[in-house]
Amino acid sequence: MKEKLGLAITGSFCTFAKLLDEMKILVKKYDILPIFSFNTANMDTRFFKASDFRKEISNITKNTPIDTIPLAEPVGPQNLVDIMVVAPCTGNTLAKIAHGIVDTPVTMAVKSHLRNNKPVIIALSTNDGLGNSLKNVGFLMPFKNIYFVPFRQDDFAKKPNSLVADLSLLEDTIESVKQGKQIQPILLNNIEIK
Repeated sequence: MKEKLGLAITGSFCTFAKLLDEMKILVKKYDILPIFSFNTANMDTRFFKASDFRKEISNITKNTPIDTIPLAEPVGPQNLVDIMVVAPCTGNTLAKIAHGIVDTPVTMAVKSHLRNNKPVIIALSTNDGLGNSLKNVGFLMPFKNIYFVPFRQDDFAKKPNSLVADLSLLEDTIESVKQGKQIQPILLNNIEIK
């Protein structure tokens, strides 16, 4: 029987194509329960129409995305997943997780999952990671059951505060977390992400 992976997706739309590639790998090993933020569920962008992205996620995971707070609340009480991954995790969602704010399906799923003393993996994608969001990264790093996918500056010349997780390391991060360890190094150099 496959382990259950919660995949909470927030609105860093430019990373969605890379996330889909990684999901196609992960679904071979995990039963993936997708959870959408309100923006992911409803916002059409130049990268994806919301309905097309939903269909793609459903096709890959064979599961219907959770997209409301009431549907996300049972994640913990019903023990729906073994590991929760927030990928991509925007600065907005990161701040809400750091400060216990529960006002989206993603933040409810994370809170509900953490009550079971189980791991949450954060894959950052924020233009202010070295700005206002840095304090939330630092705040969450020492927390029990919070882990990070290794990240780097996105474009240090044009967007010097932007941080983005290397999603190609998501599977390795999950394997490390299953051993109770933060994958290292967590800060990557600034070469181009594959």
